[in-house]
This record gives sequence, structure tokens and C-alpha cells, in this order.
Amino acid sequence: MNIIIMGAGAIGSLFGGILAKNNNVTLIGRKPHIDLIKKNGLTIKGKTNLKIKIPAETTVNKINFSPDLILLTVKSYDTEKTIEQIKKIMNKQTIVLSLQNGLGNIEKIQKKINKNQIFIGVTTHGAFFEKPGVIKHTGVGHTIIGSKQNTIDKIKEITEIFNNAGIQTTTTNDIIKEIWVKTIINSSINPLTSFFQCRNGHLLRNPILENIVEKICYESTKVAKHEGIQVSYDDMTQKTKQVIRDTADNFSSMLQSLQKNKQTEIDSINGEIIKHGKKHNAEIFLNEILLKLIKEKKGF
Repeated sequence: MNIIIMGAGAIGSLFGGILAKNNNVTLIGRKPHIDLIKKNGLTIKGKTNLKIKIPAETTVNKINFSPDLILLTVKSYDTEKTIEQIKKIMNKQTIVLSLQNGLGNIEKIQKKINKNQIFIGVTTHGAFFEKPGVIKHTGVGHTIIGSKQNTIDKIKEITEIFNNAGIQTTTTNDIIKEIWVKTIINSSINPLTSFFQCRNGHLLRNPILENIVEKICYESTKVAKHEGIQVSYDDMTQKTKQVIRDTADNFSSMLQSLQKNKQTEIDSINGEIIKHGKKHNAEIFLNEILLKLIKEKKGF
């Protein structure tokens, strides 16, 4: 399968490198990373050890084929701009699989692309950008994909391609719930680790922070329930704490962004929870505090 990874950061490069074992994969990313990949190949260390020569570009303008699959791993705030770019190289059979954090990405994509060509995914793999050309795979996770449309055969095909490459993947009939589940987890982990500049595991080693995690999780879960998402507080608390344990040595993606003085995805995570909470007059006090703390920390 001809695959383009749009947004070759940590997760995008990880998936691209693994998928390239059995597919024709091209990475699209930022210049320092792409330059080193062109020179030395892509190196993945940690849970996956791989060094591979892989096509890489900084823009889709140099792509001279229509891909079968575009894996969208850009930050949520770049979604609209990225969709405008990939429209140039898509045909009517191209599938766009969003593997992004937060809420609201699908609505942005649907404004520009036929809804039958849009798939949605979530993953619990952990990775960080060690340096240009080098990705550290810190946690082996699970990937779930689905669609809001009845495109079961195509989803099964992509799931099989992922599994054959070694990316454990399953399908779901309720991908919107899975997006909310991941967003609730991220809302409870990412801002706290970013504010306190700590690895994920520290949140459970400090009793005060663990209590705050539980309270944020409760608040975010209540908002999800108002939106009709079938989730329970006990289940979400357990899942959140399990993710913290599984990624104990990780720096969250939000903290990594702050460390690089880059924009964070706080708006698409806690910000979206706040937006949905306001519709239902739900309690959003903690999410609002976290949003303000992170935005003031680096001026975003």
C-alpha cells in the first residue's frame, strides 16, 4: 500500500517506520528531522529498534502519486492547514486516517474531505522525539480504528496492514467513544505533567497529584456523559491510572511541546471539554484552571 505520513513527529515517524517494512511509505515532516532522515535514515530506539532508509519530504508538493492511505498525525491546531495540502494529492479512493489527539479534528476534516474517505484512530503507543532523525519508542500500546460511515471492508483492510507490520490494531463500531476516552485520559495527565515538568509516573507517586488526577478525570467524564458517551467514572479512573503506569517514564506530548517552546494541544483537549461542558452547564472548573495555567506558562 502507498502510504503518506502527514506530520512525521514522534508518533508519525514511529508508525511510518514500522509500516515501511511492508508498504511504500513516505514521511512528510519538518526540515531538520527530514534532512537527517534523508542523510542517515530513520532510527527508532527503545521498545522498537529499527534503522530504515525511507523517503521523506518537507512538503506534499514533491509527491508525484496519489496515496492509498494518508495517516494524519499532525497537531490538532494544524489540521485545517494540512487538509488543504493533502487535497492536492488525493483521489476518490484515498483514505485519510486521523490519528490525532483531542476533540474537534474530525469536524474540521469533514468540511474539506468526503466523509466516506475519513477514518479515525486512537493509539496508546508512547514515543518522543529524541533528536532529528531519531525517535524513542517508550511504550508499546494498542491502536483502535473506526469510521462514522459504513466502510467495514476498508477498515478491515487497513487493520490487517497495521497488524501485519506489527502494530497491534483492532476495530470499533463506536470510535467517537474511543476519542472521548483518550481525551479524558489526556485531560487528566498532560496538563499536570506539563505544569509540574514531570514524567507521567510521578502523578501516581505523589498522593496529592494522584488525587488531582482523579478529580480531573471525574469532571471530564461527567462532561462526556452529558454528551451521551457511555463511560463510567470508575472505569475512566482505572484506565487513566493504567496509562500512567504503562507510560511512567514518558514525558507527555504536551510537556514535550512546552520544552521546545511550541504551541500545545491544550485547546483541543481541555479546551474542547470546556466547550462541551458549557453547553450542558456542567462543572468545568478544573479544566478551566488547567487551560489557563498551560496557556500562561508559555503564552499560548
